[in-house]
Amino acid sequence: MTGRRNDPQGLRRRILDAAFDRFVARGYAATPLQDLRAESGATGGAFAHHFPTKKALALAVIEDRVAEAVARAWIEPVERAPTAREGVALAFERIAAGLEAQGEVRGCPLNTLALEVAGQDAELSAAAAALFARWRGAIATKLRADLAAGRLRPLDAEAAAAFVVAAYSGAMAQARAAQDPSLLRLCAAETDRWLAAGG
Repeated sequence: MTGRRNDPQGLRRRILDAAFDRFVARGYAATPLQDLRAESGATGGAFAHHFPTKKALALAVIEDRVAEAVARAWIEPVERAPTAREGVALAFERIAAGLEAQGEVRGCPLNTLALEVAGQDAELSAAAAALFARWRGAIATKLRADLAAGRLRPLDAEAAAAFVVAAYSGAMAQARAAQDPSLLRLCAAETDRWLAAGG
């Protein structure tokens, strides 16, 4: 019996998990659908039922798995922290510690997919851009709250949020190239000093 008849939602989750892992590790274009079918245990028909095209699968990966990763790694820590500075520092530290524990730097899932699809497909690019906007928006909202409470020196919240995301993205790219998570901590310390100075 196929995964579709037994557990269609479970099969969908397995396909998304496999696609997320392969797209981040290998790239979207370099991942054959037959590899994902084999890894998820899906027949061709069951796979197509959930994701009729590779693009549909990529959109679901961005809107589901990548969005979840960004929320867990960045949006939730920033929203829950007493201040934006503390939330940003916590996000950097947790990510660096996690990379050290796993012994491999695979890079930011959103950066990886966004860079690959930029200019290649308008819908995929728009989905990645919307997720970046949500990420920046969460940081900017926290920064505005800190400004209103007098916890932060004057700065442009939207510009500062864009800087934080750019700083992390660049640090992660360098850490992946060097396979060295310590580059994230260097960037985290400088980002914290920058925020403390009011941008």
